[in-house]
Amino acid sequence: MERIIYSFYIDIPEKELDFFDKNILKKDQTPTNLNTKLRLKENYTKLIACKNWYADQIGVPFKMFEYDTNFVLFQKNLQEKYPFITTYNVVNFYKIYLLYELSKQYDEILYLDFDVVPLTTENFFDKWKLDKGIAILHNTHKVRAMESITESSQTIRSPTSKYYNAQAMLLEKNLSPNNNVINTGIIGINKDHLNRLNYFKNFDNEITMMNNLRTNYDIFPKKIVDFFGFDNETLFSVKINENNVPVQWLDNQWHYFFDKELFIPKETKFVHTINKRFDIVWRTYNA
Repeated sequence: MERIIYSFYIDIPEKELDFFDKNILKKDQTPTNLNTKLRLKENYTKLIACKNWYADQIGVPFKMFEYDTNFVLFQKNLQEKYPFITTYNVVNFYKIYLLYELSKQYDEILYLDFDVVPLTTENFFDKWKLDKGIAILHNTHKVRAMESITESSQTIRSPTSKYYNAQAMLLEKNLSPNNNVINTGIIGINKDHLNRLNYFKNFDNEITMMNNLRTNYDIFPKKIVDFFGFDNETLFSVKINENNVPVQWLDNQWHYFFDKELFIPKETKFVHTINKRFDIVWRTYNA
């Protein structure tokens, strides 16, 4: 059984950042994408070292991907075909593309976003038997009811936006609109389920559909459709449902969503540093 852990880091040029949260920013607040860019760069060395450390502890190789020729070609190809998608969109489709590239050599793969920090020596692959399904987190509980949504209650990256966007795509495919809001910050998957997911099959048609749905107000109101985008997680959810792929939902220990509450429970295995408060994470890591 060949296994691999990987992550990747793309320092998106500031001129290519999409300030998606401008509708909800408070005065003098730093846009999320700019804050992310600065904090990841500051913590670059430690974020690689902690993943190498974890991989060494469980005896699995770790591979780091960065801004290289392969990414440049991938970006060029996507943005020539789809000039309306952002560099951020490209980056997040690329991490799914890397799953398929690695599956040519490895049977089981663990992906960790660059802002994920392992706090355990427990073997992920022993805990989550990947022949049972993709190990991934859902944020469906964060979806707002449609009647409570306003123009300032969400962004294109909110769970609510992704949920209704996936619903719209599933309905367009004449499938049940029931879906979960997938978070791809941590993904455990084996080769069989990756092939079954078939993420890039009919990719041109999927992107075209996503683009067309952004101006279709027949089913969903404008306040919903205006926040549809080209999100890798929306398409991931659609593909899970369309291809009936088995899933294991990661718990709070193995994907701790470190965002609003500024503490990390002691039982946490992997902390996903959404808020980029790495100062708190490193104190926990070194404790």
